[in-house]
This record gives sequence, structure tokens and C-alpha cells, in this order.
Amino acid sequence: MASKLLVIGIVVIALISGAAIYYLQVYAYYEDVVSQGETDVQLTALMSGAPEPILYDAFQAITATSSPIRYRACFTTPQSIALLSETYELYEKAEPLVAPSWFECFDAKTIGTGLESGEAVAFLGEQNIQYGIDRVVAVLPDGRGFAWHQINECGAEVFDGKPVPEGCPAKP
Repeated sequence: MASKLLVIGIVVIALISGAAIYYLQVYAYYEDVVSQGETDVQLTALMSGAPEPILYDAFQAITATSSPIRYRACFTTPQSIALLSETYELYEKAEPLVAPSWFECFDAKTIGTGLESGEAVAFLGEQNIQYGIDRVVAVLPDGRGFAWHQINECGAEVFDGKPVPEGCPAKP
């Protein structure tokens, strides 16, 4: 009888722990990003090398203080991919990160498929928005746009405990 109670106690504790971990990963640390109005969506210009705001509407975003790569945003833009491609820096190796299921506008699978097929185009939003982290912005032909944070090559090396690679900014 005592062993049954012990097993039941262990199972109950495991279930409660599992539920708590799930909640913490999917819901607890995320918060809505308050729209700034005109500067929420920026792309790095080819001419100046500096981020510049683009036209956008229907901006929604989430972030978390627990990790710099938890940022996700959705928006629409009237600007064509052709115009954006001529004006702003493209981003190679863009890999959209999965968003929590409750943030429905951001579908990493759809974005990733669009990038692989060439239908969507990824741009550099801002390099080193935080050390080793770039903001990447992808736009689909229908004007839907998405943004996320991605670890860049400098960050990947430094975060693995290796020395700062040549050509990268000094570690803060």
C-alpha cells in the first residue's frame, strides 16, 4: 500500500512539473510588443548600411526578456518585393524560428517554405540588434511580412565559447 502511494505521489509531482515547464516555455515569459508607430519594421539600406523604416500596417509582435531570439512579428506592407530587393540588403541563410502556437499570425513552416522556394525574400532588418543577434525580416508576394531574431555567425562562435572571429565586433 505504501509503495502505491509513493508511485502515485511521484506521478502527480511529475505531471505538475511537466505542466509547469510547458506553461513557462509557451506562455509565461512572452509579452506583447507595443507598436512604436513608424519604426517597428526597419530594413538595412544598401546605400547607407543603416536601418530605415518601411511602410507597414497591421503590426503585431511578441518578445521575451528570457532570450533575445524569442522576438516574432507579423505585419503587412504595400511595398513590392522587387522594390525592397533593389533598396535593402538581403539576408542569406534566414531560418525562421517557431513561434508559440497562440501567436497565430507567425507560421515558421510557411515562411520557411516560401524562402526555400524563392517566393519569399529575407532582408536584414538590423545587424547586431543585440550582440550576435540579427533581426531578420521576410516578405511574401502578397505583402505579408514577418520578423524574428536569429543568431549571426559572430554570435554562433562567441556563444559556443570560442574567441571572437576576425571581422566581428568586439564582445561587450
